[in-house]
Amino acid sequence: MNNNQSNNIPILSFFTGAGFLDIGFMKAGFQIVWTNEYDPHFVKGFEYGLSSMTGKLHKIANSSSIVGIGPNQIAREAFHNTPIPETFGIIGGPPCPDFSVGGKNKGRTGENGTLSKVYVDKIMDLQPTFFLFENVKGLFKTARHREFFDSLRLQFSEHYLTDVRILNALDFGVPQDRERVFMVGLKKKWLKKKLSVRNIPKDYSWFQWPMDHRFAGSKQRFVWPRETPFGITPEKPISIPEELMVGPIICNLEEIASLPNGLEGLRPLSDKYYVIHEGDVSRKSFKRLHRWRYSPTAAYGHNEVHLHPTQPRRLTIRETLRIQSVPDTYILPREMPLTYKFKTIGNGVPVKLAHVMAVAIRNMIEGEKR
Repeated sequence: MNNNQSNNIPILSFFTGAGFLDIGFMKAGFQIVWTNEYDPHFVKGFEYGLSSMTGKLHKIANSSSIVGIGPNQIAREAFHNTPIPETFGIIGGPPCPDFSVGGKNKGRTGENGTLSKVYVDKIMDLQPTFFLFENVKGLFKTARHREFFDSLRLQFSEHYLTDVRILNALDFGVPQDRERVFMVGLKKKWLKKKLSVRNIPKDYSWFQWPMDHRFAGSKQRFVWPRETPFGITPEKPISIPEELMVGPIICNLEEIASLPNGLEGLRPLSDKYYVIHEGDVSRKSFKRLHRWRYSPTAAYGHNEVHLHPTQPRRLTIRETLRIQSVPDTYILPREMPLTYKFKTIGNGVPVKLAHVMAVAIRNMIEGEKR
């Protein structure tokens, strides 16, 4: 963590969940001053996980529904009745099943879809210096949802510069094929003051999206191994970076067993555990990971089961946390139901991806490379 207190730009975290996005920003030197999470199981997961990881007590600041919390209350809780700082940010990823191809697909009218509009309204009410909006790529790529996304973006146009891009966690050293849309906003008034100008120059390059040349375009760039019958050891490719394979992080069974949450998992019996080939991810559920490949998108709900490459079982909690690039010091509490553990892990932004986005935003604010 960055211990330079003068650099700790305050962040308000909406839809905090397990806090993976928060961890990425903390690692980049930001200070999370306010969090909001409504699900009581996720609240317990965040508080236990962050506290175990940092050695300091972390509590969710507000566990009420975001719909009923006004901007004055949020500002009061975040800044403790002191003046709102000139520079602060808001981050969050509203719940996304209503825009997911594999989800409910109800769009803006779904219960979760309406929360995207609520989130945008809160940003406009609080007027942060910058914000980050994260969601499934379907909100941006699917025609029927794109109109809604564009209307959300239009809300910002008077007061904010915005930029949008779909990023894949795989392109940043996470062994997971996970595409998400990110919208970054920067307050025009703040930028004009910083530049000492009346109008922002048309050619001003205000946001530099992160890129890691070691991993960029990995899905197309490398020749990935094909399926292997379960129980046969496939040859390890020498040309693919280890960071992009799940094997090095989940196939050392002794190491996994020694870690917190290492042996926690759902253990129903199924003949499928023995017959599905290693690397067969063709079906909706019961996808078996390949040790020398990346994982499909971490989505561990009731309808999607991911199997261990070498074992006749589902993945454990620690294995899924590692696929989301979460530090081993982050621990979920024993009493938290397994289904909620898997759900909150699958909902999160991979920590490595959250961190590179946080660093890019920090560079934008400070006008320097870190």
